[in-house]
Amino acid sequence: MEFSSHSRVWIYQSDRKLTDAEVLQAQVLLDNFTAGWAAHGHKLLTKAEIRYNRFFILIVDESQAGASGCSIDSSVNFMKKLEQQFGISLFDRFNLAYRDGEEIRSAPRHQFEELLKTGRITTETIVFNNLAQNLTELQTKWEVPFKDSWHIQLFGDLVN
Repeated sequence: MEFSSHSRVWIYQSDRKLTDAEVLQAQVLLDNFTAGWAAHGHKLLTKAEIRYNRFFILIVDESQAGASGCSIDSSVNFMKKLEQQFGISLFDRFNLAYRDGEEIRSAPRHQFEELLKTGRITTETIVFNNLAQNLTELQTKWEVPFKDSWHIQLFGDLVN
């Protein structure tokens, strides 16, 4: 199934890495949700995926039917159910993810600041921009060096 590069994207980041078994279980739930996801009675062209055992990504190709307020609310409610089922947090926007070698880690804002101050995170550290709005941004602006991310506006004065 081919999706438009302008397809809308929602990224939810878990506060912990899920096990492979949890990812398999969550993917089935995501697939079931997206199979029935509709807006005003029109089936949406959607898919969902989990990347790096941590990021839940919902994609809607709005070239056929757009996501409405009610359909977006249903997705948020679904994600809240996943939070409860797996004992994770998906809505903390100040839980910031970054690459540490091959590992993907996350840290609350205050810990992220400390990592910057001590040089564990630098301007070249890859961070995750979960504010990506569409498929093109997901592909080109989601995993970026700290210096090229929105993070620099918030923490730039702490970089060595």
